[in-house]
Amino acid sequence: MSTQLLIYERVVPISRQRHQDWSVKVGKNYAFTRHVNSVPLVAAEFQAAAAEYAIVFAGTEKAVMPSVILGIRERENLYVSKTGEWDTKYLPAFIRRYPFVFSSDDEGKTFTVCVDEEYMGCNQQGLGERLFDAEGERTQYLGSVLEFLKAYQAQFQRTQIFCNKLKELELLEPMQAQFEPKTGEKVSLSGFMAVNRDRIKKLSGDKLAELAKSDELELVYLHLQSMRNISLLAERMASQIPEKDKTVLKNMGNDPDMVTH
Repeated sequence: MSTQLLIYERVVPISRQRHQDWSVKVGKNYAFTRHVNSVPLVAAEFQAAAAEYAIVFAGTEKAVMPSVILGIRERENLYVSKTGEWDTKYLPAFIRRYPFVFSSDDEGKTFTVCVDEEYMGCNQQGLGERLFDAEGERTQYLGSVLEFLKAYQAQFQRTQIFCNKLKELELLEPMQAQFEPKTGEKVSLSGFMAVNRDRIKKLSGDKLAELAKSDELELVYLHLQSMRNISLLAERMASQIPEKDKTVLKNMGNDPDMVTH
């Protein structure tokens, strides 16, 4: 079985036998994301996310997925406070669906609802929302979780089609951002891809029309617009470290093309 993990620790299929007496108390504490510096994003989230995050593409030659950058360094999330509050208006769906997730069989045709039993809100004391009622039937809460996961999976598949189109048109290229602390230490943000503006301009009219008709051209420009927010990452990092270690973004300013090869 396969799942999209990152923030998940012990994912178990939900069943009446195992979870009859389980409840989930979901709060506003997102400390479980503290050591994750990026999370996947689906296409339907681009418009909301582009205002506050840098949207990039991550993966391999075979599989690419949009992601939002949460931190510059490994195991760093600049969007969650020391007490676990999320520090922007929009919270990515990948995080909102936690502690639940779909797992799939090897063919990707059968999906099972799972829960991370290590989540701090999981309990057998009746706190929060029950998964099953006294008769062992699925509660309205668990039903709403299932509908959310179905919608997320549908958007995930649509997003895969969009990413495959970008690969087919060879619009993506590896990118890197450089940060230079005043102490002399250099920090590099790499391992992601972005759309090359010049390659968009070289597309034929038919290809551009096809992208526009499917709303994928809008997604491309939302992605490019969001790259301005990389400078905000530097500001967030600077605000969370001692004054003597304040960082400045090297040769980037607020230029939309600030990310360098």
